[in-house]
Amino acid sequence: MLIENVLIVDPVDGEYVGTIEFEDVILEIKRSNKSRYEYILMPAFVDPHIHGIKGIDTMTASREDFERFKEHEALAGVWYFQPTTVTCPLDELRKIKIPSELKLHIEGPFIAPKRKGAHNESYIQPPPRDVRELEQYLPLSSIGMITVAVEYDSFLDFAKSCELNNIKISVGHTDATFAQAKKAFENGFRRITHFPNALSPLHHRELGVTGAGLLLDFTLEIIADGIHCAPEFVNLVYKVKGAEKIILVTDSISATGLEDGNYMLGDLHVKVENGIAKLSDGTLAGSTLTFSQAVKNFAKFTGCSLKELAMVSSYNACKDLNLNAGRIKEGYPAKLVLLDDELNIKKVWNF
Repeated sequence: MLIENVLIVDPVDGEYVGTIEFEDVILEIKRSNKSRYEYILMPAFVDPHIHGIKGIDTMTASREDFERFKEHEALAGVWYFQPTTVTCPLDELRKIKIPSELKLHIEGPFIAPKRKGAHNESYIQPPPRDVRELEQYLPLSSIGMITVAVEYDSFLDFAKSCELNNIKISVGHTDATFAQAKKAFENGFRRITHFPNALSPLHHRELGVTGAGLLLDFTLEIIADGIHCAPEFVNLVYKVKGAEKIILVTDSISATGLEDGNYMLGDLHVKVENGIAKLSDGTLAGSTLTFSQAVKNFAKFTGCSLKELAMVSSYNACKDLNLNAGRIKEGYPAKLVLLDDELNIKKVWNF
């Protein structure tokens, strides 16, 4: 495959017009002295936090559903994603039929009741001290990430056992103090789930986890739908943290891509009005955001460069999840997305 005279956007080497030849890997890139181009070529996207799309839910999806899940994500420019659970009895995890090439993001039940968000408080519990206790419910090899509240006494033991089993820890749904968040950071756990949603807030006498996320060198998930965070807040995080420390996620649910109406998230009833998903008490219940729209929104909210956009949409997540992708560079897998000047997706390659 040969693509000529496109604006190639690499998160390390930057932006330049060139021609690229690839098969399953990128074979050759030739820079051009031309300045005009028709399309933009970026690394295909990664979504580490997505519950569902177009009627498909991680908790109930069949193997065929997961195949359709991958197809829907590809249409949004995503080559890799982590299907994400909701808080449930641990025994329910046995029913998840995730394909071997994907890994789960376990969101709950090891979260704080006060910051539960759209999770069923009835099933919340402290994390065990050893992640191997979860092996009775699902293979540890099927887990890529677990969101955990850091204030539990068992947090550090659990987090370190996850680390030994190649499972990423993300701090989230937590009412921890700044000191507790700092202790987690100092022990090497430096990622935060959908910042600043479901976190202890920033106060001038107690910075909380929100303040820790801004002050310390945490990497932050952001839901750039303009609902979970005001556009100005997204811009604030971008200016404070820089693109290098932001990972775009959708946190989208099965209602994404469908009409307004009544849906389920786990065993909680969700109503979607004007594309906004809420529980009956008004709590936001995930999003109906597609990843392609998240990319457009982040660019609009922040005025970031295309190079920075490639960081937040792909490269940072690839580094975080130890995926050998996220670059447009010779020898890298050909995970590519072609866009027009308005960031509309024209084609996706996902070898």
